[in-house]
Order: sequence, then C-alpha cells, then structure tokens
Amino acid sequence: MDDDRLSYIQKQMEECARRRVTREPGTHNCFEMIKSEILLLCSAYEERLSQQSRLLEITNAINSGFTLEQTLDLIFEKFDSLIPYDRIGFSLLEDEGRKLVVHWSRSRAEKVYLRAGYSRPMAGSSLQIILENGKPRIINDLEEYLLHHPDSDSTIAIVKEGIRSSLTCPLVAEGKKIGFLFFSSMKPGTYKDIHVDVFLQIAAQISMIIEKSRMAQELINLNQLKNKFLGIAAHDLRSPISVFRSYLSLFRNGYLGPVSEKQEDIFRKMDKGAASMLALIDNVLDISAIESGNLNLNKKRLNLRDFLLETYENNSLLAQGKSITLNLEMDDGLPEVEFDTARMTQVLNNLVSNALKFSHPGTSITMSARLAGSEIHIAVKDQGQGIPAEERSKLFNAFTKTSVKPTSGEKSTGLGLAIVKKMVEAHGGRIWVESEVGHGSTFTFSLPVS
Repeated sequence: MDDDRLSYIQKQMEECARRRVTREPGTHNCFEMIKSEILLLCSAYEERLSQQSRLLEITNAINSGFTLEQTLDLIFEKFDSLIPYDRIGFSLLEDEGRKLVVHWSRSRAEKVYLRAGYSRPMAGSSLQIILENGKPRIINDLEEYLLHHPDSDSTIAIVKEGIRSSLTCPLVAEGKKIGFLFFSSMKPGTYKDIHVDVFLQIAAQISMIIEKSRMAQELINLNQLKNKFLGIAAHDLRSPISVFRSYLSLFRNGYLGPVSEKQEDIFRKMDKGAASMLALIDNVLDISAIESGNLNLNKKRLNLRDFLLETYENNSLLAQGKSITLNLEMDDGLPEVEFDTARMTQVLNNLVSNALKFSHPGTSITMSARLAGSEIHIAVKDQGQGIPAEERSKLFNAFTKTSVKPTSGEKSTGLGLAIVKKMVEAHGGRIWVESEVGHGSTFTFSLPVS
C-alpha cells in the first residue's frame, strides 16, 4: 500500500514539474496536493513505527520473564492508542481440543459477566470454523449476531457488558492451534474497515509466550515428580537401614553373644557403610524438601558466640583424628542472630567437614565470625589444595564434584555444598568462595543481623 502511494506521489511530482516547465495553470495546486500526500505517508509511517514499538514492548516483556497474565495486562493498558478495544479475552483449548476455557479477561465494563473459568464445548461452535481456516473473524454488530445465534452464552454475556463488536484471532504455537485472543469494543462497527495485521502480530506474540510458559511448566512438573520420587525412595530406604544398624549395635555390644576381634572389625565396617548410606539419604531428603518448597525453619534469636563455640568443640575432635588443628576467631560483641540451630549446625559441620576432607595432616583450619555492616560473615578457611578457577562456578550445584581429591580417600556425594547454599539462602543470607590452587580455600556465608 505504501509502495503504491510512493509510486503515485512520484508520478504527480513528474506531472507538476512538467506543468511548471510549460507554465500550465494549476501548478501550485499540484504541489499542494503532493505535500498533502507526503504528510499522509509520513503519518502512516509514524503510526507503523509506533505499532512496532509497542510490539517490541511485548517481546521485551516475554524475554524479561513476564508471566502470560502480566503480558496481557501490558497489552490492555498500552495498546488502546493504536487499536480500538474495550475488552480483551484470552481462551485456550483443553481436553484435546474438545473444550475452550477462558483463562484471562479484562473489560472496561462496570460489571463483567464472562470471567476466567468459563468453558464451552468446541463441537458445533462457530469458533471451530475460525480454528480450521486460521483467519480472524470480525463481527461488527453483536446484537444482530445474537438474533441469529440466540443460544450463544458467551455472546449473551459480553453483550450484557455493553460490548457491540468483536475481532477474534486464532492462536497458533509451533503449528498447533491452541486457542483464541478476543478484542471487543462497546461501539458497533469498530472493526469494519480496520487492518488486522497488528492484531495478528499480537496473537503471534501471545502464542510464543504460551508455548514458552507451557514448556516451563512441563519442566516444573517433571522436577516436582523427580523430587517426589526421591523423597519417597529415600524415606523408604531410611527405615530398613536404621533397623540394620540397630541389630549391628546388638552384635557389637555383645547382647547376642561374644564377638571376636575379627567379627568386631567386620561389624565396624558394616556400621560405617550404613552410616554413610544414611547420610546420603538425609542429603537426598534435604534436597527434595528444599526444591519442593517444603523446607521448614524453626528460627530463634540466639547468642551466636555460644553457638559457634559449641560447633567448634564438636568439630575439634574430628580435626584431631586427622592431625589437623581447628581454630576459632570471633569479633567481640557479636549480636544475637535469628536462625534455625539444627540447620545452621548442618551448614557449619558441612563446611568444616569439607575443609578436613581436602586438607593434609599437619595443616590448620580456621572458623571465624565478624560483623560486616548489617550482616554477620562466618567463614571456614583451610590450607588445603585449593580449587581451580574454572571449576568454582559449579561448586554449589547438586551432584557435581571438582577434580580435587580427598586427601584420605573420603567419600563425597556432591550434595553437601548445594544443601549449604540452599540453607543459607533460606535464612536470607548468601555464600561465596575464595580459593587459590595450592594455598587453600575460604568459604564465607552471611546472616542478616535483623
């Protein structure tokens, strides 16, 4: 259309130039007409530029992680200067295309009669034709349409809202017909002479975000199923292993008869293996609870200094067993902090245990706590092997391990640091690591003071 207008203006300019050379009358009017045509063309380009700018807003909203509802609200609030509507509705096909369900709608009517949740069968519906041919449908007089289709509940509802004309756009995602986008106006004949290009572009963008949302939801559902399976499996494994350890304890303590030195050594190894299995199961249960949003914290305001002293004393024995010195450094006057004692003990034990695991005998590990503005920074620093820079980014991911090997062949599940990170974040804190290969690592986490 613009190309035709440009071609027409060019011909008129040639005609005006000819009249000017031959001094024919009407030359001035000829140039005035060209000026008017150019202004109309500029106005059309300006309107198109504005439309593209608004469409870009939708694209940016999608790429910024806006939900479908947020994007639809954005369209309703910002597009009325470009395209006429008093109501926008959004419906999706369900039950393998046999049913259409309203998922979202907004209207300027005082009372809304057609709301989210309304559904109707597609069989025998006039919308089935739109779905089959893929072309928008315009109804410029809904009252007259209702006279010929008196059983259309949806039309009755929007006419009661004051709606008098509508434009229906089919939604297609990756070649699959998924639903409809409805634009409606309180004035009859609103869409009589309108070009549907902008409406179709909006419908295409909406289809994109629906498909994106659907794929994201599928991933969420799969992750929830995985967490549920892990939780059930771990819980069912925990009970028999606990029973197994109880019987081992009876044997080792002589309740079922005398135990030789060789038998005691075998029972000790069996118990150690069972304890490792229980620790792994507990970690799996923790990950499952965290990812499913079922991690419950029993937070209390406690004296941090007393808590750190107790944790230090409990871990000192483990350090001595590997000929490693454990130190504790704390600022004076540390304030009380609100935290879950059991979970925070789990965090610190995990960090100290990791430091011991990757440190050589004869070195030292330092636990420290200091006030840093509105936060307490608690750190565990070792003189171990250090972590290569390219591997640090995956330290806090579940089931991942670095190339650094434990110094005494200790086992690692790859879950400890992932759990630590989630526990710290659940307390409103953060965790980070500083490391240099050959010179050790420092793991630091924060806790908010208030």
